Amino acid sequence: MTQSTDGLLPSVQLESTNPQPFTSQTLTGHYSVLYFYPKDSTPGCTTEGLDFQRLLPEFKQLGAEIYGVSLDSIKRHENFKNKQGFEFDLVSDPEASLCSAFGVYQLKKNFGKEYMGIVRSTFLLDPQGKTLHEWRKVKVKGHAEEVLETLKEITTAL
Repeated sequence: MTQSTDGLLPSVQLESTNPQPFTSQTLTGHYSVLYFYPKDSTPGCTTEGLDFQRLLPEFKQLGAEIYGVSLDSIKRHENFKNKQGFEFDLVSDPEASLCSAFGVYQLKKNFGKEYMGIVRSTFLLDPQGKTLHEWRKVKVKGHAEEVLETLKEITTAL
């Protein structure tokens, strides 16, 4: 499954920390920040989630919802979300279908070992689900602020 050439979302149905299934329709009707991260409860992923949580009121004020996506199970997501106090949903993508559609599930190398995993990336989507901006190979420090600033620029230009 790959993202369509018109930039619109692929058709998916995944579990999330919201009781309702996460589908491509979940990402319509409002701006969406879809951030892909490697693993729950690791230092970088925790910091990234906390940064988005800290700025969540500003994102919501601009009409945006935030969704974190990893390969982790719903149980791990729920534990991570509750422990960190995240007020946004975490999406479980165990088959990497959404990750693959956005091209973030890639061959990685760590200490000489190769494995498939998520390359930390973020996508800003418009209310129709079309990608407005993307960040690949994200460094955590200052990233949530950069996404917020880009959203501000886009919404004030309208």
